[in-house]
Amino acid sequence: MWFAWPTLDAYATTAASFGARTACSCRHIGGRALSDCTRDFEPGMAMVFLSEDEDARSVTATVPLLARQTATYAQGPGCVLEPWAQP
Repeated sequence: MWFAWPTLDAYATTAASFGARTACSCRHIGGRALSDCTRDFEPGMAMVFLSEDEDARSVTATVPLLARQTATYAQGPGCVLEPWAQP
């Protein structure tokens, strides 16, 4: 099963990144409730969970045990993903 890890890791990272960016835009640009933002997810993203830091105006999306990504809202550029940490 080890041969499937790179693919699983890539899917989890992509899902967390898409989820964070989409939910951040939904919440801080669209003004919708965070609980409503999962309606904008693509099929198959049921394992992506959202949390919000209202003070930082950011949303974090997590795929448990696999990936985590945060997008932060700023006037001008909108919601921007944090840079990935290099292993």
